[in-house]
Formats: sequence, structure tokens, C-alpha cells
Amino acid sequence: MKDPYQALGVAKGASEKEIKSAYRKLAKELHPDKNKDNPKATERFSDVTRAYDLLLDKDKRAQFDRGEIDAEGNPTGPFGFGGGGGYQRGPAGQQHDFGNAGADFGDIFEGLFGGGGGGGSPFGGRQRSAPPPKGANVTYRLKVEFIAAATLQKQRITLEDGKTIDLSLPKGVEEGTQMRLSGKGRSGPGGDGDAIVTIHINAHPFYERDGNNITLELPISLKEAVEGAKIKVPTVDGPVMLSVPAGSDSGTTLRLKNKGFHSKSGVRGNQLVTLMITLPEKDEKLTEFVKDWDPEDNPRLNMGV
Repeated sequence: MKDPYQALGVAKGASEKEIKSAYRKLAKELHPDKNKDNPKATERFSDVTRAYDLLLDKDKRAQFDRGEIDAEGNPTGPFGFGGGGGYQRGPAGQQHDFGNAGADFGDIFEGLFGGGGGGGSPFGGRQRSAPPPKGANVTYRLKVEFIAAATLQKQRITLEDGKTIDLSLPKGVEEGTQMRLSGKGRSGPGGDGDAIVTIHINAHPFYERDGNNITLELPISLKEAVEGAKIKVPTVDGPVMLSVPAGSDSGTTLRLKNKGFHSKSGVRGNQLVTLMITLPEKDEKLTEFVKDWDPEDNPRLNMGV
């Protein structure tokens, strides 16, 4: 993916609403469940999702627009390393990432100012010998699917030394959450450093996160809206049945308790389902019905028109 704006088909100055609308349209069209025999659609779905992730993050979008990062979120400056997802092995002495890598300047400054050994201070006077340094920390960027983050599914990562760990996501996990794995960094004379894992939660084709709640726009038929119905609704825990009251309008929001993200205390948020009436295409019976139907209510009366 060279340009996230091109991937979504939006202008560089597109609003957040326009970006979300473009993503939803493309995600529904390209979702792997609908294109099981079309690997190109699956590949494009991945590009569209990465583009949406970047452009919806205000900081990353600004960095991309300034040319500081590329379309994959990797630094473009002289100190940027790597790119793409998964574990990468960079130049010797640098830190490694799951997804994005960055330079660690700690050793450089220690060398300049004598922090790693005995002898004189650059500012005068003698300096006590520092204790043996621990090994360097190693940073990883772990991409987690939306549903997996909401339900706290364990994530397997491969460390720099090739070992794998099943990582338990913490309650309250969100975009940018950092997890420290003690002693899983590089070896040093003063002990092993740590592994620091930064969580990135992938976007979902039709779920969105609002705090610890999950929002969903649910299409329903005109008949279901008028007469009321019990319908199957997707949730991060699997489908459930939802009662739609008779006479429901588009925009009516119903709540499914404890179907959201976990808070730090362990209490789960809710899933907020917004009903969206969807009319069928070229339904002759419906067209004939409305020709003879003259409702007395004016839906725009409260707008003064």
C-alpha cells in the first residue's frame, strides 16, 4: 500500500466521517467472508484496513501528511528501521519490533557522558563506578483483532530469540496499551532486559469502540420495523437474539448488556445497536402500496416545514 488516501478512495482533506463511510463500504465489499475464492480481494481488504487504521489515528495521519512515516506507519527519517508486520531483525545493536522499529539512543548518550563505567565526570570531579548495566530492552508492536481484544483472547508472539509466548491481554486493554515482560529482553552483565509490547487493535468492518461500549449499525427491513421482530444480531461473543419493538425508526438504539470491552475493574461495557431501516431494491408491491398511501403525520413538523 503506497497511499492510504488512494486505498480508501478519499481526498487528502477528507473528514473522519468520510473516511469511516468509505471504509465501511469497501470493508463490506471486500470482506474475506464474501470473497473466499478471491485472494486479491482479501489482499485489498488488508490494505484498506491498514489505511483506515492510519488515517483514523490523528497523530499518525499528521505524521504521514508531513512525510515523517510511510503508509505502513514506519519512520521515513534517517533513524527509522523496518516496516511491515511481524518480527524483523534490524542492524546489530538496534532494537527489534513486531511491526515498527525505532532507534534506541541510550547507549550513544552513555558513551558520550561516561555513564557506563568509572573514571572522571565530564563536568568535573570523580564519579563512582556504575553497577553493571542490564541488557537492552526490546520493543514489539502486537496487532490484535478487534474481537480478540474485546474478549481478551490470548495472543502468541515470537520473541527475538525465537521463543514463543502466549500473552494474556489485560483488562482495560486499549490502543497503545504497553505490557512489560520482565527478563525477556537482551542479556547483559547486570541481568536481562525486558520485552515491552505495545498493543495495536485492528479496526473491524462493522463494530466500533466507544469507551468500553461497542457500537453497531444494524440493518433491518421495513416489515421488521413496522411489525416488530426477533432478529439475530452479531456480538463479539457470538450471535444473540434481539427484540425489535414494533414501530421502530431508523436511529433507534437498543442495548445488549455486557457485550462490550472489559474495564480495568473487570466490568464489561455494553453493545449499543442502532437500527437502520433498509428498503428493498425495485420492490413493485411496495411501490404500488405507497402510491395509494397518504400518511397524515408530517415527519418534518418539528422542523417548522
